[in-house]
Amino acid sequence: MQCRNHEIVACLRQSSDSAATPRIESRSTVALDEGSRTILHLRLTGAPTEAHTLKILIVTDAWAPQINGVVRTLEVLGQELQLAGHDVRYATPEGRLSVPLPTYNEIRLSILPRRALEKLIDDYKPDNIHIATEGTLGLAARNICVDRKLAFTTAFHSRFPEYVNVRFPFVPKSLVYSLLRWFHGPAHTMMVATQSLKRELESHGFTNTAIWSRGVDVEKFHPVADATLPFPKPIWLYVGRVSVEKNIEAFLSLDLPGSKVVVGDGPARAQLERKYPGAHFLGMKTGEDLVRAYAASDVFVFPSKTDTFGLVVLEALACGTPVAAYPVQGPQDVVGDAPVAALDNDLKAACLKALDIPRAEARAFALKNSWRACTEQFLANLPPSIQE
Repeated sequence: MQCRNHEIVACLRQSSDSAATPRIESRSTVALDEGSRTILHLRLTGAPTEAHTLKILIVTDAWAPQINGVVRTLEVLGQELQLAGHDVRYATPEGRLSVPLPTYNEIRLSILPRRALEKLIDDYKPDNIHIATEGTLGLAARNICVDRKLAFTTAFHSRFPEYVNVRFPFVPKSLVYSLLRWFHGPAHTMMVATQSLKRELESHGFTNTAIWSRGVDVEKFHPVADATLPFPKPIWLYVGRVSVEKNIEAFLSLDLPGSKVVVGDGPARAQLERKYPGAHFLGMKTGEDLVRAYAASDVFVFPSKTDTFGLVVLEALACGTPVAAYPVQGPQDVVGDAPVAALDNDLKAACLKALDIPRAEARAFALKNSWRACTEQFLANLPPSIQE
């Protein structure tokens, strides 16, 4: 096996298309297996060797001020790539003429973004373009890459066929899958978060799938001994978008002791607040406020049956909070058979079982799921010519 070490000095450059990210410089060594193109390790070092910095453009329709798993994943990906020595820029709706996506007002759809995106690509000359979403920016980037025969990768973050079907039952899921195959088909790799999702998509005719898992920042999300919420215990917590596809009503309708708490916002919030006046809707929380909400809760309830992963599950576990969920793809893939979550088709039963899970075990599980390993997977999924 022949390997080559590359000394990398990181500099995340700013542009009108990049998020406001602090400039950080670091040194790291990446060892690449030339045969399998698999990244073997990533470690900090100070030894001087040959420089090899990749320029990666991340195109996403989902961005701040949204707060969700996709946005957090892309933010952390950029930070980790930067720490690995690579140059990253983002193309987002920020600063562009855009309109809100119907039923998803937080998501902005850029209007006629192709010309500006072409200029960014011409000026930046990225080694790889990663298209994270299937909105107007993602579509423009996809078409540019196909027209110019540029290497690119994509990711499947959201179950659009199921989401569309929930909102518009007259639209067959088979039609949406057909459109997604057209969108992702020309990519070198379509990255997915879990093995079960990979198998499912392959059963729908996708042929270029590869695993890019998710991690959690265990320094940011951590237990807080004195964290409290001013409600009767036990406290059952939901964190995430408050919308119909998240199945939050399955949680709010349960007959549980103590208090139900919802952190997040979305189009279903007003209706659910009216229907369930006994629940506590705290709105959006970030930073230490979010960490303390996780840490102060007794059980994190994840009622979604459509999420492809559920990053909030790992965040809760990192704060020492056990999880209750349905035994469906997202939570099953995240926790497997680890004794840190109660998975049951009876969500109330799952909640009550989760009360007995030791918080220390939840935290220990999260410590095994780092963002560094996920970033190595991302890099290994790039076209081989880019990794050389």
